[in-house]
Amino acid sequence: MRPLTSLRLVVTTMLACALLLMLGAGVVIWSGWYNVGAAVQHWQPVYTLLEFSMRRSVQNHAAGTRVPPLTQELRSQGAGLYRSYCLACHGAPGLAPDRMGRSMQPVPGPLTAARRRWKPNELHWIIRNGIKMSGMPAWEFHLSDAETWALVAYLQYLPETSPAKAVPATPENSEPLLRSENAAPSKNLERGRNALAQYGCRSCHVIPGVSGSQVQVGPALQGLNGHSYIAGYLPNTNENLVRWIRAPKAIKPDSAMPDLEVTQQDAEDMAAYLRSLKK
Repeated sequence: MRPLTSLRLVVTTMLACALLLMLGAGVVIWSGWYNVGAAVQHWQPVYTLLEFSMRRSVQNHAAGTRVPPLTQELRSQGAGLYRSYCLACHGAPGLAPDRMGRSMQPVPGPLTAARRRWKPNELHWIIRNGIKMSGMPAWEFHLSDAETWALVAYLQYLPETSPAKAVPATPENSEPLLRSENAAPSKNLERGRNALAQYGCRSCHVIPGVSGSQVQVGPALQGLNGHSYIAGYLPNTNENLVRWIRAPKAIKPDSAMPDLEVTQQDAEDMAAYLRSLKK
């Protein structure tokens, strides 16, 4: 057999196999045969493939992150943050996750082994960016970078601590640590689009550029520049849009729009992105 003919046969065979795989995947997806319910575990090959893809993605995107000194002060701060935002799903030495965390698929699992499985820069990336389709949220718009590193510092210490000292008790009447105003100093459309996703705006509104279901809870957020009023109430100015995003209840108490604790900078970026959308 001539080399050229042999090469054509190999290429044709590879294309045929790829086409069959795509066809088979299409049949599985269209039929709804694969059970996506959280009461049923992933098949092990599916789980292994997803975990491998996740690990390679994190390693790639976190490669350029510089790790600051993970001091005792950061570690102490991280312990309180861990109790507030991580304990419910991941548990701690001697402390089980709550029912929600134990029922998720894939199971979030304990973080006592995080130090062995992930480098500090990779943990930082995971906390800030979350993991799609896993239940792990992105904390970029809710925790400052310093707070994120505090959690990373605490995770380095977690395997060495006893169950009794793993997580500090929450003081009574303590103020929530969540919220940070140290965001980017200028309006940024890409950052605004991400903020709209991370604050959950897409759960009620269709927003071009932000993926999600075709919901009909609130109005679609496009073509705002062509409206005379915001929420049928406020004159449509950029300042009023930022005010509405930050504190709708303070402006219109009977509104179904909830207060999302949006920072000033996040609201400005979100408003800038919404105003960039054409009808």
